[in-house]
Amino acid sequence: MNKVILMGRLTRDPEVRYTQTNNTLVASFSLAVNRRFVRQGEERQADFINIVAWSKLGEFCSKYFKKGQQVGIIGRIQTRTWDDDQGQKHYVTEVVAEEAYFADSKRDGDGAGSFENTFGSVAQTSPEFEISSNDDLPF
Repeated sequence: MNKVILMGRLTRDPEVRYTQTNNTLVASFSLAVNRRFVRQGEERQADFINIVAWSKLGEFCSKYFKKGQQVGIIGRIQTRTWDDDQGQKHYVTEVVAEEAYFADSKRDGDGAGSFENTFGSVAQTSPEFEISSNDDLPF
């Protein structure tokens, strides 16, 4: 299984480009994700993770995500290689976003809104369904 869940702050505004073959929108950005533990006497460390979002999800990210904003990303790790014009091989590891969420606290009001008001989201592909209190759940 290849699944990644990240929460961090954007290091820059998403950059948008379009593929040459079929003009598909691609948004790319980087997240600064804090490491869980801090060594005594040291500052908190962060990892800088490259994110790629395609099509509608990329459009959403490019429109609503800004530098410094805290977001949640669910996706998969992807590696790829290519040779440049000088014949040098390049390797890239990135996260391909499948879902994107706002993770900042609510800006207007007291900032203590409900989950639905605080976290907005968009998913690349996910079926819509609703669970009522009458449903018989296995947990």
